[in-house]
Amino acid sequence: MSWGLKNRLSRIIKNGKVVMLAVDHGYFQGPTTGLENPKQLLRSLIPNSDALMITRGLLRTTINSQSNIPIVLRVSGGTSILKELSNEEITTNIEEAIRLNASAITSSIFVGGEYEKQSLVNLSKIVNEGERYGIPVLAVTAVGKDMNRDARYLGLACRIAAELGAHVVKTYYCENFEQVVKGCPIPIVIAGGKKVPERDALQLAYNSIKSGAIGVDMGRNIFQSENPIAMIKAVRGVIHNNFSVSQAYELYEKLSVNKTSNIN
Repeated sequence: MSWGLKNRLSRIIKNGKVVMLAVDHGYFQGPTTGLENPKQLLRSLIPNSDALMITRGLLRTTINSQSNIPIVLRVSGGTSILKELSNEEITTNIEEAIRLNASAITSSIFVGGEYEKQSLVNLSKIVNEGERYGIPVLAVTAVGKDMNRDARYLGLACRIAAELGAHVVKTYYCENFEQVVKGCPIPIVIAGGKKVPERDALQLAYNSIKSGAIGVDMGRNIFQSENPIAMIKAVRGVIHNNFSVSQAYELYEKLSVNKTSNIN
């Protein structure tokens, strides 16, 4: 890795761990519940985030240009939830990523999807561009319609992402996740997935770290929580402070009851 690429990665991954906040859902879902009017919400959550996964449009319209939050810029898209999601292309070029001071760029790969090849070529293209300018690439392993989120499938998708040159991969947690980690030579970040009860989301974060992931990229399990700031602080406790699930949930409840972390 070049010095610049390593430096950008170090902005995102702190002491080998990361709590990333995913807010790029709107590029295919539209006004996702909890993100209908995201400006105030993100301003409140950013201080407890290590990095922000976001599109260029949301970045420009919601994030203060004086913010120091590292940006993981979504550069793929082209379909909505009304169509085949794997039919993505690169929608944001490397020059735009540089202008936006992105610390990393990201696209999805749909292993097993109808447009698997296209998504893998998309990843390869942004790896080539990222290497040219010293910008790391995070690959997101989206799940094909007929594929199970098991260790065999996720291990396949993560290894392909690594082989194509991604520097970090985002995937789902599963049973026997240690096998996925063992077969993947790059760091793994766990997706939060659909909204679940807060304690379950904290258990997911805990299991992920214990199984070898370096952190989480959570979205709905934070911004759709009844108390998003309390939730992200609890997640940070698990990832950065080695909290148990009980300790983290106790923190969440304490902050919620005291209302010290509510968004005004």
